[in-house]
Amino acid sequence: MAKDKFHDAVKNGLIKEGWIITNDPLFLQFGGVDLFVDLGAEKLIAAQKDNQKIAVEIKSFLSYSVISDFHQAVGQVMNYRLILQQEEPDRVLYLAVPLDIYETFFKLEFTQLAIANYQFKLIVYDTEQGGIVQWIS
Repeated sequence: MAKDKFHDAVKNGLIKEGWIITNDPLFLQFGGVDLFVDLGAEKLIAAQKDNQKIAVEIKSFLSYSVISDFHQAVGQVMNYRLILQQEEPDRVLYLAVPLDIYETFFKLEFTQLAIANYQFKLIVYDTEQGGIVQWIS
């Protein structure tokens, strides 16, 4: 299974923010289907004395067609979320996108409507400096 070009940048950004990478990748199995989300991570929330769990699907949007990359990302995230709701309902799924794509394509009215309608949570990461720039829930 090939890792996204910016897999390590997002992974290192999560670690810098105090997340513990528990799965690289996170294996999901349900209803006869095996899927792999790029990362699974946990963070101890002191105030709640509870673990917060996330799954992160990392996308680079490097092909010739940003809309095709978006279609693929939407399909993956919807399918991953479906299985997570069944198998790990306490794990929150995020789609990680590069800052430049977020500032251009993800600011378009169409994309904003899609993200709101599908209730996607985003992590915006910096491909140049590395690390996470923004969490959008």
